[in-house]
Amino acid sequence: MAEQDNDLYFEDFHLGQTFHSNGSIRISAQEITEFAEKYDPQPFHLDEAAGKSSFFQGLAASGWLTAAIVMRMRVETIRVHGGMIGAGVEEIRWTEPVRPGDSLHTKTEIIGLRRSKKRPELGLVTIHTLTFNQRDQIVMKSTVKFLAPLRNQ
Repeated sequence: MAEQDNDLYFEDFHLGQTFHSNGSIRISAQEITEFAEKYDPQPFHLDEAAGKSSFFQGLAASGWLTAAIVMRMRVETIRVHGGMIGAGVEEIRWTEPVRPGDSLHTKTEIIGLRRSKKRPELGLVTIHTLTFNQRDQIVMKSTVKFLAPLRNQ
């Protein structure tokens, strides 16, 4: 991902600022099962029939697939100069299963800002992201921190 003139620096963020994902990402059954085969091989992520007899009552995406998709939407929406350097996850909560055919979109709010004590050229940004499906049901909530460079450092 090439840097652009509109990349954001720490000073560009303010409390309460919100970012909405650029469109949505649709999840296919194939993506769900391929991810599960490689990273989360549980029956309800691998097979529709097994999913029907599980807690999920159908094929459900791994929460980690959902988290990876949300990460992509964050970095495409919040264009941090030099990239969004993760600094920790405070919370991640999956509230509804993601199903084949679901389209996900996000709303992210800046909830914390402070300059780094160890790295004065960086600021620490805390965000809260809500991830919605096409029915506007919240499927994931997360609170994470990332580092953003200060301008002219």
